[in-house]
Amino acid sequence: MTDDAFDLVIFGGRGDLSCKKLLPALYSGFRAGSICKESRIYLTTRSKPSEDTRTWLGEVFGGNVPSCGLDDAVLSAFAEIVTILPLGLTDPDHIGWAALQKDIEVQQSRPVIHFLAIPPKLFTGVCAALSHHGLNSDQCRVVLEKPLGHDLESAQEINTQVAEYFTEKQTFRIDHYLGKEAVQNLLALRFSNILFEKLWNSETIDHIQITIAEDLGLVGRGGYYEGVGAMRDMVQNHLLQLLCLVAMEPPANLDGDGIREEKLKVLKALQGITPEIVKNQVVRGQYTAGAMGGEAVGSYNDDVDLDVDSTTETYVAIKTFVENWRWAGVPFYLRTGKRLPDRFADIMIQFKDVPHNSNKNWHDRSEPNRFIIRLQPEDHLALRMMVKNHAQGEDALKEEELNLDVTDPNRLGPYLRLILAASKGDQSLFVHRDEVEYAWRWVDGIIAEWEASGTKPLPYTAGTWGPYEAHSMMNNDGRKWFGLNS
Repeated sequence: MTDDAFDLVIFGGRGDLSCKKLLPALYSGFRAGSICKESRIYLTTRSKPSEDTRTWLGEVFGGNVPSCGLDDAVLSAFAEIVTILPLGLTDPDHIGWAALQKDIEVQQSRPVIHFLAIPPKLFTGVCAALSHHGLNSDQCRVVLEKPLGHDLESAQEINTQVAEYFTEKQTFRIDHYLGKEAVQNLLALRFSNILFEKLWNSETIDHIQITIAEDLGLVGRGGYYEGVGAMRDMVQNHLLQLLCLVAMEPPANLDGDGIREEKLKVLKALQGITPEIVKNQVVRGQYTAGAMGGEAVGSYNDDVDLDVDSTTETYVAIKTFVENWRWAGVPFYLRTGKRLPDRFADIMIQFKDVPHNSNKNWHDRSEPNRFIIRLQPEDHLALRMMVKNHAQGEDALKEEELNLDVTDPNRLGPYLRLILAASKGDQSLFVHRDEVEYAWRWVDGIIAEWEASGTKPLPYTAGTWGPYEAHSMMNNDGRKWFGLNS
């Protein structure tokens, strides 16, 4: 057994998240040597599959395997460390719990990760059962998958109930965007290069945009999404977490406590919510019937098969400010939506224009410098700068992209990186309880204003870039949204 060995229990082991994300990530890590053969992976399930584990894994990986492809020998070796375990999640007397306890007790000294890939309503029962069987000892960690609550009150209830069985040091609230390579590079660039830190403030930065755009609709997902919407589903966690990493002050130490403390300060400094701010700085939309890739698609109401018109938003655009010395006067624009023309996620930091163009012919040809952190469809970091365009004449300029990517064939995917971090007890990539609750306070304020004013989502045609009002908000500021192919 090696020092890197750990036990991983995936509750909901045959569910959608496990089959599409977690197991492919674990296989990739096993193939690359990041997960040693002494580790054990347990998949809890209502009933064991009829086929053997290797055959079942081969079927799971058929459509979800990493780009490296399947290797028969590796798949067989990986199957050897996987145990599929029938278990009653909230029944502590189910025979599966005793079997799990017996297996894990054999390796008491190594880390045990309980990954709750299950609905939040089951978190408390599973944590109680883990405690009942002594599976919450010091070397045990619990990973909570989003959504963590529906509002502040429900999030506090979940956090309080989990805290009865696991300490905050043992609790890992996951946001897979924090595990992406480009996000990790953002921290490295900011805090290991004086060049970036000197420019990272209101003196040189004009504004910042954070976008998570999705081209898919909600066909087949209405049971989850209806009544939740883009604000709760995307803004409260992913977008606000990315904002925190961009805006945070340099921590004294780049460890879990240091990073989470600085992120919390950003959430506390977010511009307060008032009726006027929600009216002028928040746009809420819902897609109507349109076309994607040349094919007709239905409206949100069609996709979720509702008898009455829904008021659930599928698009949100927000202009906000971080009210502290570093970011005074710098707007942060957040945007997310379904049925948009492209799928991408990026952070765009736009610097201010040069104060004076020494060449009068450059005035109309110059673009502001931009720093791009792209999270999907691929990881990418780049600086966009103006250089001389010899092909167009002596006075011509053109925009060039300075690629900051570092090619690393062994780079980790986000879920693998986060699981390995949890195995080491490293909380720097995870979310503190206080962060969750401050984010909900801010988001709940916006939702409360929508409800008080009776605001309904604005329509936008599927296959377009959202409601007109979102573009108008930017135009009024003399700015425009940054797109994937801009």
